Amino acid sequence: MKKLGRPMILWQGTCFVHESFSERKLISLKTAYPHAKVIAHPECEEAVLRHADFIGSTRALLEYTIKSDSRTFLVATETGILHQMKKCSPDKEFIPVLVEEKRGCACNECPHMKLNTLEKLYLCMKHRAPELTMPETLRLRALKPLERMLEISA
Repeated sequence: MKKLGRPMILWQGTCFVHESFSERKLISLKTAYPHAKVIAHPECEEAVLRHADFIGSTRALLEYTIKSDSRTFLVATETGILHQMKKCSPDKEFIPVLVEEKRGCACNECPHMKLNTLEKLYLCMKHRAPELTMPETLRLRALKPLERMLEISA
């Protein structure tokens, strides 16, 4: 909505990891690392996004860290991307922003994302299953917002 400057009807779903980042912990990290750039996924709460030097998709966050002259980043997104960031920029430091502890866990990892593996992706592509079928009119209607989303993110 911010990028387009117009209201949108959004699905009320959330990612519990992005929703749980702690502004208090982020401020503490910013104090400890005053020269670090704060990068955040747009699914984070507004209180966290206000502190971000850069907001972007997972791919955009990675590209930003590669191109940036900054040496240190405070990363407010699921920690799965940290390995790739370190691999692409081994001379830079990536510090995960911690989530607020809930139900005895302060982890930044999404257990649902960890269910996806290369082996499972390979088998889906090999066997073309599971298959999702829907009426063609619905498929075409669903395609429009996906294409718009990809246009905006480019």
